[in-house]
Amino acid sequence: MLKPFYNQSLIEAGLDEVGRGCLAGPVVAAAVILPKDYKNSLLNDSKQLTKAQRNQIRTEIMEFALSWAVAEVSNEEIDKINILNASFLAMHRAIDQLLIIPEHLLVDGNRFTPYPFVPHTCIVKGDAKFMSIAAASVLAKTYRDDLMERLAVEFSHYGWEQNAGYPTALHRAGIREFGTCRHHRMSFRLL
Repeated sequence: MLKPFYNQSLIEAGLDEVGRGCLAGPVVAAAVILPKDYKNSLLNDSKQLTKAQRNQIRTEIMEFALSWAVAEVSNEEIDKINILNASFLAMHRAIDQLLIIPEHLLVDGNRFTPYPFVPHTCIVKGDAKFMSIAAASVLAKTYRDDLMERLAVEFSHYGWEQNAGYPTALHRAGIREFGTCRHHRMSFRLL
């Protein structure tokens, strides 16, 4: 059972990112502020949900969240600043877009670059522990999966509609046969 909040007296934003291990596309982060009494028995770490469940939950989160935002950092930016810094930057960009200023950030993972004037708590496997982080994980994953499916129409050699840019055998076979494209992260070991 996911916990509804870390600190009941503060406006909390849950943060999560997706796409760190991908060979192509942006890293995407989401920030979500849920009402303290929000309930959803299906909500969980996005990796534990089916695509249909994620899409259903995404619609509900977008409707009921007090504020939410999704942001990305491009593959070119990842190549310049590295994937860890890009993940933190994507989270910062998501926070920047929130319509409500959070008083506390719940961050999935064990490290985070502090956001100015807002304290944070890092929660390892937080997307399986707290509702707001799980909600952020669902928004980030559905956004990024949709983006990679759209890119797969033009760049059909890599199987992105199935692998979302992760290093699968099909993706690597496409790189081997057709080379890279403008969406690949050139600082990553692609083969």
